[in-house]
Amino acid sequence: MIPKEARQQLACDRYLAAHPELAEEIRELDDREQRQQVLWAMEDAAGDLGLEPWEYVLELIADSPEALASMREEVHREVAEALGMGWEEYRRLNEL
Repeated sequence: MIPKEARQQLACDRYLAAHPELAEEIRELDDREQRQQVLWAMEDAAGDLGLEPWEYVLELIADSPEALASMREEVHREVAEALGMGWEEYRRLNEL
């Protein structure tokens, strides 16, 4: 599985590879501005698909449906833990 700290960068790289017109449009910007433009574009794309940005990141980086499901569950478990909620209760409330 892809380490959490590397996920967003990998998603940005894959998004740019799939959208060369964006890469061309932002190539004159500095690295920080390029990254921000890519993140905004990804947020827009996520919204167009009815996804949260974090879900879209996972979709971009998952190498298989099983990897996607595993990463999604990992995120949901972290949220449940942060809320101090049991996993079964969290799953029921979020219809997982």
